[in-house]
Amino acid sequence: MEVSKALERCGRAARRPALARLGVDDAALRRAVRGGVLQPERGLYALPTAPAGLVALLRNRELLTCSSAAGYHSLWSLPSAGPRHVYHRRAAAVRADAVHHAGLLLPPCANRPVAALADVLIHALRCLPFAESLVMVESAVSRGDMTVGFLQQRLPGKRNGKARAVLQWVDRGADSLLETLARTYFRQAGISVQPQAYLERVGYVDLLLDGWLVVELDGRHHAEWNQVKKDHRRNNESVLQGYTALRYYYSDVVYRPEAMVAQVLAVLGRRR
Repeated sequence: MEVSKALERCGRAARRPALARLGVDDAALRRAVRGGVLQPERGLYALPTAPAGLVALLRNRELLTCSSAAGYHSLWSLPSAGPRHVYHRRAAAVRADAVHHAGLLLPPCANRPVAALADVLIHALRCLPFAESLVMVESAVSRGDMTVGFLQQRLPGKRNGKARAVLQWVDRGADSLLETLARTYFRQAGISVQPQAYLERVGYVDLLLDGWLVVELDGRHHAEWNQVKKDHRRNNESVLQGYTALRYYYSDVVYRPEAMVAQVLAVLGRRR
């Protein structure tokens, strides 16, 4: 494989062993450096367009993990402006502006400085707040890339009690992190929740509470006018059938869940 193509596959920067696994030999690397490929340090190669953050990771021999690796593994995640989460075999070598995670169960990703999915999730369960770790784990479980049992077996003892408590709320069937969070908050409040319930002439609704209260959760795509009209018609049909419908948005679920749950309890309380 050509050096430039191999570097592209690795995110535009890589160490020599990763490039060797892609079929790049030392002679090709020397030619590539003469042709304009950068060599920030011995054994490290980068295209001129390589992200500075990736080059810094490789120079310091760190691996992304926890929330910082969610994007690479295509996991749901909540916005975070916090420090980078990394693994390094020597904690003292981690930069001061990063969060260090110790211990790996599996080899890291082949072509990127990223921890394996299982290690990313275990680090997240031990490190992140409840909601952030829950959505990461559930997205992996829902698509079949991870099981709750696998994680539970690798989180023994009292020190992992917080992590195992998150796993008790992991479920399948949610289409988005909004559904995961809303379903969990409602169940924690003692409400019976049926995710992705099917109603005649309405279709699937996000959540059905106590068998009669429909809760729909709107992401960004619901701002499109055609989708808005479709949602309103679905709401009208559900009301005609005797259901009550409430709609909540990203900001409600992520930033104001207490107010959302209070409203739902108030509506349910009238029927009860």
